[in-house]
Amino acid sequence: MTSRYGASRADVEALLAEWGEPRYRAEQVWEALYRPVPLEEATALPRALRERLAEALPLELLSVVEATAADGLTTKWLWGAGPDAAQVETVLMRSRDRASVCVSSQAGCAMACSFCATGQAGLERHLTSGEIVEQVIRAAHASPQRVSNVVYMGMGEPLANYDAVWESVERLHGDFGLSARRITISTVGVVPGMRRLATEALPVTLAVSLHAADDDLRTSLVPLNHRYPIADVLDAAAEVAGARGRRVTFEYACIAGVNDGVDQAQALGRLLTAWPGAGGAHVNLIPLNPTAGYGGHATDRNRLRDFAAALAARGVNATVRRTRGVDIDAACGQLRARGAIPGEATGSATMVP
Repeated sequence: MTSRYGASRADVEALLAEWGEPRYRAEQVWEALYRPVPLEEATALPRALRERLAEALPLELLSVVEATAADGLTTKWLWGAGPDAAQVETVLMRSRDRASVCVSSQAGCAMACSFCATGQAGLERHLTSGEIVEQVIRAAHASPQRVSNVVYMGMGEPLANYDAVWESVERLHGDFGLSARRITISTVGVVPGMRRLATEALPVTLAVSLHAADDDLRTSLVPLNHRYPIADVLDAAAEVAGARGRRVTFEYACIAGVNDGVDQAQALGRLLTAWPGAGGAHVNLIPLNPTAGYGGHATDRNRLRDFAAALAARGVNATVRRTRGVDIDAACGQLRARGAIPGEATGSATMVP
C-alpha cells in the first residue's frame, strides 16, 4: 500500500482502473489531492469514492502536537511520520493575504551545528518525498490564506537528502502549482549538492547558512566547515546564482558576543562584496533562537542594526528577520525536543500558550 502523497499519478491511475472507475476519474482525483481542502471534503468526487480512496491511500503524518502562537499567525506541528513514527516538524506562517510553510527534510540532522536544536539531537532518518509534500498540503489545509512560499528550512539538511527533496520540489511545482521562484532550499554548505542544484531546470532560490566570516569561527559553529570551508561554499553559491540569474541569500544567526561584532560584520562585508554571484549578495540576519542544549543568547536589536549598517557600508544588502513563534518553540527541533516521547506518536494534542 502506498501513501496519499507518496503515490505517483501512475499509481492513482492503476488503482482506479483496478476499481473499474472511468478514466477521467484519475485526473479528478489527482487534482483533488492538491486542492486547499482535504480529500475527504472534495465534493467533486462521490462520497463512496472518497472514503475508499482515504482507506487505500492513507496519510503518513500523524499529529502529535499542534501549537499556535498567541497572535494566531504561526502554527507548528510535531508529526509522527511513517510506520516508525519518526518525529518531524512543520511551521505555517501566515500574513493577511498569503502564507508560507517551513518543511523538514529529515527526522533530525547529522550536521551537528552547535546552536541548533535539531543538530543537537542527531539524525534519525531521511524523509521521503511524499512525507515532505504532505507537510505542505496539510499546512495548506489549515490556512485560510493561499500558501505561496515553501522553505526547506525545517529539520534536517535538505541537500543531504537530495533526491527526495528534489522530487518533492517537482511535485510542489507541477502538481501543487507553486512557482519555483517561491521555493527556497537552505543548506549549511553541502557543496556537491549546491553544484548539483545549479544544473536543475527549476530556478529555486538557494539560502546558504553562513553564520561566520572566517573558517575558524564557522568551524566551531558549523562542523561541516572542516570539509567544505567558506571559500568552497561561496564558489558553489556563485555557480548556482550564475546558472539561474538569482540572488542567493546568506543566512546569519546572530549570537551575542560570538559572531555579532562590527569587526565580524566588516569581515563578512569584505567577503560578500567580492562575491561574484548574480545580483549581489543579500544577508538575512536572524536573532538566535534559544535552545536548551546551547548556552548562547540572541543579539539585541541595536547591535543587529549596527551589524546591518556595517554590511551596508560595504554595499551588501541586509535585512533583520522578524522572530515569530518563540512562544511555541517554532525554531526547528525545539518542539520535538520538549514536546513528545520517541515512539509514542499515538494521539493529537493542541497547546495554546
